[in-house]
Amino acid sequence: MKIHEKYLTRCIEIAKNGLGTTAPNPMVGCVIVLNSEIIGEGFTSAYGCNHAEVNAIAAVKDKSLLKKATLYVTLEPCSHFGKTPPCSDLIIKHQIPNVVIGTTDTHSQVAGKGIEKLKSSGCHVIVGVLEDKCKEHHKRFFTFHNKKRPYIILKWAETEDGLIAPETRDKQKPVWITNEQSRQLVHKWRAEEQAIFVGTKTVLEDNPSLTVRDWIGKNPIRVVLDRRNRLSKDFQIFNNEAITLVVSENEIEFSTNLATRFCHYLHKENIQSIIIEGGRQTLQTFIDEKLWDEARVFTGKAIFNKGVKAPVFKGKQIQEFSILDDKLRIYTNKSAC
Repeated sequence: MKIHEKYLTRCIEIAKNGLGTTAPNPMVGCVIVLNSEIIGEGFTSAYGCNHAEVNAIAAVKDKSLLKKATLYVTLEPCSHFGKTPPCSDLIIKHQIPNVVIGTTDTHSQVAGKGIEKLKSSGCHVIVGVLEDKCKEHHKRFFTFHNKKRPYIILKWAETEDGLIAPETRDKQKPVWITNEQSRQLVHKWRAEEQAIFVGTKTVLEDNPSLTVRDWIGKNPIRVVLDRRNRLSKDFQIFNNEAITLVVSENEIEFSTNLATRFCHYLHKENIQSIIIEGGRQTLQTFIDEKLWDEARVFTGKAIFNKGVKAPVFKGKQIQEFSILDDKLRIYTNKSAC
């Protein structure tokens, strides 16, 4: 492995520590190297706190070493004031002579300005090392800014006979198709994304809480589509364990292109990633409008014989796992809008 790729790989590894906490900021990773040794590293702190470059520089005990070091970072250092000062200014202040960047930042407030500022100060800058991997790592951030919508993950579980819900049910609670280990993995996913979404019917039938009770992490923002505000505050989705946004006809137009209008609403709410856990109609709406990026589909051993059929979609399968007797297949949407 080439030396620059080695350290950018490490940047990506540590950046993942910020998954689920940095949004709407990107989860950046940064390492500082001198004489083939990492002397400092850091990743983006929770939103409003230090960026990766700040944490990496702070980790270097002897700051005089920075004048001879190389800084590696997954994403172009910021050049504007937000919740924190520009990282490019901090790099210049410490006279770090070499900076290697995975990919440029397409956000309009940066978009090459950080690179230009570094070069103008005399810093030697290399851009585009492991670019594809860095873009994939920052897919939530890039989708939000380039497509003006959140990164969308569809999730459902289906039986061996291709159904996602039985024809009838006796109680207002979920009918489980998958095992406990699969359900715990879903709670881990919830902690990694900024929001989670269901429709009115799912709330009425399952009364879900949509929290991460089987995992340690931050509860996602709960979003529910309730066109005519039919849902009472007695449902678990309105408890005080997480923020809940209700999207009714007061917020968006329901007549056509519902998924598109919903995505515009989420973008205005600054939501960078969301899991769609609704019923078939909700899921199919996003599929039909080509508004999804990943589909995570469980197949359990249960058989319903009669019930609600699983959504119909086309995607490229990229992974398959066995979770005890469950199967998990992950797909990407190459035609995503």
